[in-house]
Order: sequence, then C-alpha cells, then structure tokens
Amino acid sequence: MPRGWEADALGLSAAHRASQGAGVTVAVLDSGVAADHPGLKGKVTTGPDFYADGLDPASPRWGKHGTAMASDVLEVAPQAKILSVRVIDDSKEGEDQRGEGLEPIADGIRYAVDHGADVISLSLGSDDFTSYSNYDAEAVGYAVSHGVTVVAGAGNSGDDSSNGAFPAGYASTIAVAATQRDGGRAEFSTVRTHNLVAAPGVGIVSAMKEGGYRAVNSTSPATALAAGVVALMRSHNPKLTPGQIRTILTRTAHHPPGGRDAQVGYGQIDAATAVKAAASPPADRAGTVEYQGKKHFADPTGTSKSTTQPLEQGVWLTGLGVAGVGAGDADRRSGPGHGTARRRAGATAGAGPTGMAPPPRHFPT
Repeated sequence: MPRGWEADALGLSAAHRASQGAGVTVAVLDSGVAADHPGLKGKVTTGPDFYADGLDPASPRWGKHGTAMASDVLEVAPQAKILSVRVIDDSKEGEDQRGEGLEPIADGIRYAVDHGADVISLSLGSDDFTSYSNYDAEAVGYAVSHGVTVVAGAGNSGDDSSNGAFPAGYASTIAVAATQRDGGRAEFSTVRTHNLVAAPGVGIVSAMKEGGYRAVNSTSPATALAAGVVALMRSHNPKLTPGQIRTILTRTAHHPPGGRDAQVGYGQIDAATAVKAAASPPADRAGTVEYQGKKHFADPTGTSKSTTQPLEQGVWLTGLGVAGVGAGDADRRSGPGHGTARRRAGATAGAGPTGMAPPPRHFPT
C-alpha cells in the first residue's frame, strides 16, 4: 500500500516495530468499502447497509469515499481488520442523509459495537446530517460505555465557526483536525474548541473504488489515520479504555504553542510515542456520580406548586477531560438490539443545544 509524507509525520516506522494492529477491528462507517480492492482484499467484512436505499456495490453512489478511508486506516494499522457499515451515499453531498424513520449513523455505531469493533471511524458529518441528533449522541455514549473508541473528523469549513460540527462535536468522540506538511492546520480544517488532536490531511494517497490510488485533501483521511493509530494502541494493549486512549493521544501529541488550541487541539498525533505509552497507561478516572443540582419541575396543572422528580438521565458523568462519556448511562439502560427504523420516545432528531447552527458541508474527497 502506498505511503506518503504522513508515514514520517506520524512516526509509523517506529510504531510498527511495536504494533501493526493485529487482533483489532476498525469499523469504517461510511459509503461502503470495495472489499476486492487489491490493497484491501482479505481484510474487510461487509456489514449491513443502514442507509437502506437499495443500491449495490456496482453503483457509482456506493463505496468511493469508504474505500479510500479503509485504505488510510490500513496504511497505519496494516494487520487490523475493517468492518464496513454503509451509512451515507457518495453522491448526496449537502443533503440531509437521514431517511424517514432511519438513523443510519446511530444504527451503524450500535451494530459495530455489538459485532466486535474496537474502534469506530467516522470520516463523515456536516450537512449530510443536518444538526445535533440525540440518536447519534446516545449511540456514541453506547460505544464508549462498551469500551469502543469513536474517532470523528473535525470538518472542512475552515475558520467559519458559524456552523455546528457533528459527529465530531458529540461528547466522547475524539475530534480530529487536519494538518499540512509543516504540522500546522490545513486551511480547510474546521476550527472548533472541541478539536482534540490532529493528523495529516493534505495529499493523502488513498484507494479508489475502481482500483489504484489518488491523493485526497480532507479531514476525512486525517480521521482514518487517527483511527489507525488507535488500532495500533489497542493491539499493543487490548485492555486500554477509551479514556486512557484519549489521555495518551493528548499527552503524546506534538503540542502547539500554549499546549492546545482550537485549530489542532493538542496537536498532531505521534503514533510511535502513543503506542509506547499504551504499554503503561495512566489511570482511567472516568466514572459516574449522582447529579447534585436541583430537580424542580413545573407542575402540570399550572399552579405555583412545584414537584421534584428524578431526571431522565439519572447520572452525570465525570472525568470528561479523561474520557467524556456523554449519554453512556442512558444507553446502558436501553442496551443493544435497536432496529434500523426506530424512533424512540423522548429523543428527537435535530434536537440539541439552544441556538445550535446547522453543521458544515459533507467532507469532500
């Protein structure tokens, strides 16, 4: 598989002396993966199509982006396995990709967790999923609460902060910005305070569905490369928790001046140092505590009398700097096995923080 400047930037040669991702499954939630590509053959398991539009791999709307992302994961972790789950359509850039009654990302995440994924790579988002989604946020919490790390791209809207950025903006995801050859932020990479780390995203040679390779500029390959680094870490130490992985990545990255900023988070990932640190991880201090605030609710009769009731999400999660977990407890209560076309009472797609603007456009390749 071809290698570009990103191999040296990430320190892959040294990292591969300790780990190449053996025994780890990376779920690539994307537009599908061409499992017969020469660089991917024998390494891809194809899961369900949660986008559910009836297309097959022969369609031009199937597998271009996902094939590229799978190859980028395997460049970093060549002995890892790929679980391909289709959740987007290659051709519908800038359109809401949630079908009526469908929640493809949330369903894809839950499927991946329940079918052996150790890492979930989300090189997607933006206008394809028009805003914050309770379904997706809960699914991310489900993954992290089951020990699965979720990596998501920062987006490609540059320094335009007028839009939201999901799924990277969900609590517990590792939001990945893109860097250029000098280690600084790529011009297109979205600037957001939730950016955690960065990885190369300019001129990344990635597989084409039809065969061969081409250079890609986007936070999409940056995300896939970062997911590959997490796979190396998990292979080197299978007991690592998402919180420990998060902490190691931030501590070992090439920090920008000041230690962290909204452009590249804690800086470009150092795969070699991260893998070495995985052997002796820091303690995971993430945990749950009972919510300590007031629990007053308006009386439904409209009188001045108030009532006190337990919150629907009865616990709040601590240790966000180590392992933000978001809606993990709600997911632990609900458990696995939610079907594709589900609508849960009390969870409305598009509902989110007050004033949240719609997210930026789909990550191009």
